[in-house]
Amino acid sequence: MNWDDEQDPDKLAALYVRMSTEHQQYSTSNQRDVILDYAKQRGLKIVKEYSDDGKSGLNIEGRDALAQMIRDVEEGKAGYSSILVYDVSRWGRFQDADESAHYEFICRQKGVGVHFCAEQFENDGTPLSTIIKGVKRMMAGEYSRELSTKVFQGACRLVTLGFRQGGTAGFGLRRVLIDAGGNRKGELKMGEHKSIQTDRVILVPGPDEEVKTVRGMYQVFVTEGKLETEIAARLNAQGIKTDFGREWTRATVHEVLTNEKYIGNNVYHRTSFKLKCKHVANPPEKWIRKEGAYQGIIERETFLQAREIILARSRKFTNEEMLEKLRTLWGKHGQISGILIDETEEMPSSTAFSHRFGTLVNAYRLIGYDPGIDYTFIEENRRLRKLRPDIVASVVKQIMAQGGTAIHDDETDLLLVNGEMRVSVVLCRHTETGAGSSRWQIRLDAGLKPDITIAARMAATNADIRDYYILPGLDMTWENLRLAEFNGVYLDIYRFDTLEYFLSMAERVKLEELI
Repeated sequence: MNWDDEQDPDKLAALYVRMSTEHQQYSTSNQRDVILDYAKQRGLKIVKEYSDDGKSGLNIEGRDALAQMIRDVEEGKAGYSSILVYDVSRWGRFQDADESAHYEFICRQKGVGVHFCAEQFENDGTPLSTIIKGVKRMMAGEYSRELSTKVFQGACRLVTLGFRQGGTAGFGLRRVLIDAGGNRKGELKMGEHKSIQTDRVILVPGPDEEVKTVRGMYQVFVTEGKLETEIAARLNAQGIKTDFGREWTRATVHEVLTNEKYIGNNVYHRTSFKLKCKHVANPPEKWIRKEGAYQGIIERETFLQAREIILARSRKFTNEEMLEKLRTLWGKHGQISGILIDETEEMPSSTAFSHRFGTLVNAYRLIGYDPGIDYTFIEENRRLRKLRPDIVASVVKQIMAQGGTAIHDDETDLLLVNGEMRVSVVLCRHTETGAGSSRWQIRLDAGLKPDITIAARMAATNADIRDYYILPGLDMTWENLRLAEFNGVYLDIYRFDTLEYFLSMAERVKLEELI
């Protein structure tokens, strides 16, 4: 838009709107209506508009309009003194609240203020507005984390009920849509998705020729001792293509010979890609499994024989021999991955390395290879799980020292204190942002609804407790809280260096002491 040079620069503003795939209240047209009304009431003139349609607010990547707006401000090309945004969440649901503040600070440094038009506070820098805005930023990020958790929990539940959660069917299988009553509606072709929320997807045997081919692959592997590369070469010579229409490779044959869906098992959460983070290969104990969910096309005994053959490959090698093969692969390609391992002939499979060394990453670490992904959080979580019983026992001991009682409920994992107060004890692992800021996440047992949650924040090494948050259930409306070093008065009123305050609630006093 063009604007009159004589117009008061302080009255010129830019409009920024963003919509992902959320509720209608966040449609760009609704945002514009609220922003235009805000501008009219304050005598502001909109001279430029930025719009990110269908974009996630988890980070700035892919949000071209926001990135361009920040560049315009930084380079002095803005031509306006204010940026009008619907609310804090439209600015972004950043997982690190400091990132949200960072972009706003860039604007403020250049003399451009950010106004949240639908919020109940003025973004004027006063202590009260700063506290409210900080909480709003945390809530915006927390919404995405809670939504991710709820979606994941919902997906896990559907998996245990036998329904497919994403991904292609695989060669020899097909995806079939069923309605809420369990009636089949039709087959989904490659790339097609369900259009009705209550519909579900299951796997069924594919065309007879494909099923025959899959059974033949298992047959020659188990009874004739053919290698994956030999099977791939035979399939390619016969002109048989994969479900993606490509030629077979060692890895694609290996996938068919190791995937439990061919015996009817529904397996989920083998990898994670939550909240725009990097893909993470999860250890088998974290997989979600429903056995016998579908009609299998391979006998279970045959599948287990194939698995035993694959695992037996590694048993012929000592640990050092397996690691030496891994070093050779690294030296040849300059990198290592599960796919590369499975593509290499005469190499134990990636599954075999995981079984032998606990995880594939452990094997990488033993040869000094850094995959560029930080998996230390898995080990830290394991260590914290082992540490937690000792901390719970310490809490119980301290309660009893105060004359109180504490009974651990094995089913709910809660403490019943003095027969009247249910207490949850959670350990919060310390993490660092890319900028080096400390963060902790508190998971609240919303389903169990404890009266008190003792959240022990771990120190930087995750070996010792830094402090505690004593959180009353009545005041906690979230399932997860993400904490920084300092979180404003709203949350930090619950922070304590020791458990002394909590223990005073559990203390029992003899009646004669009160007389």
